[in-house]
Amino acid sequence: MLINRNRPWHLSENAVTPEELYLNRRDFMKAGAALGMMSFLPFPAVAQDAAIKPETSLTYDPAPNIYSTREQHTRYEAATTYTNFYEFGTDKGDAAEKAQKLRTTPWTIEVDGDVVRPGRYDIDDLIDRTQLEERIYRLRCVEAWSMVIPWIGIPLAAVIDRVVPTTKAKYIRFETLYDPQQMPGQRSSVLDWPYVEGLRMDEARHPLALLAVGMYGKELRPQNGAPVRLVVPWKYGFKSIKSIVRISFTRRRPLNSWQKSAPREYGFYANVNPEVDHPRWSQAKERRIGEFFRRPTLMFNGYGEDVASLYSGMNLRKYF
Repeated sequence: MLINRNRPWHLSENAVTPEELYLNRRDFMKAGAALGMMSFLPFPAVAQDAAIKPETSLTYDPAPNIYSTREQHTRYEAATTYTNFYEFGTDKGDAAEKAQKLRTTPWTIEVDGDVVRPGRYDIDDLIDRTQLEERIYRLRCVEAWSMVIPWIGIPLAAVIDRVVPTTKAKYIRFETLYDPQQMPGQRSSVLDWPYVEGLRMDEARHPLALLAVGMYGKELRPQNGAPVRLVVPWKYGFKSIKSIVRISFTRRRPLNSWQKSAPREYGFYANVNPEVDHPRWSQAKERRIGEFFRRPTLMFNGYGEDVASLYSGMNLRKYF
């Protein structure tokens, strides 16, 4: 008999603080204080008074892209405060509060494995900013909420071509910065740090896969994965690894962090599939941040016409 034991970091879908309450909770707390109700509040305050790094605009070509959705953008405030970045804590507001002192310059990325041009690259040597473009993508979390964000970056394939993987490379492995002094969430045992993710090589080369350095016309905020993160819009958000410091080309499929932690709940592919429920909740519907009603979840997050061919003949219930 299989017994599903909840781990310390597990929340039920119903336990996740709704976005509209989360973003307005400081006003709610002020009103509660006047009524003497502060001790009953179920969620923490946002550290709005914390030192925030100044926002820097990016120079890029905002020409429409054939892969970009025309859906309404999520509010910038929501996208930069209601985030999952466990390196800074498991609460949706931890990263916005605690990531502001993250040192993102200088920043280097180690490239290794089955590759012709290995080495430690400065981020600006690896990512050609003359290629920056805007992609307006949906990004969906496994907790049944989603956002639409105008990302700025370059195709991951451009970086792959720059370092020239060998024919032996079948997968690409990504690794997040490990620095518990800067990332206090890494002092916990929530995950086996550093955070690791991976893609099959054909997935990584797909035009939808993006290495993002900005959003909403600005440099990435620390809480959103500065200075560089992956964006894979047909997969659940945890595949889009943040603050990348290592890119490895490998013959073997990498074991990603969530699959290692909870293999029954998280597979390697993490493709959005409304027909496969998470063991603890349905994934058939989602709530777009800023909306009240739920909407049906789309196969491959709505990008099926573009990416379904990558998984032709695969059992998507088995390879989830």
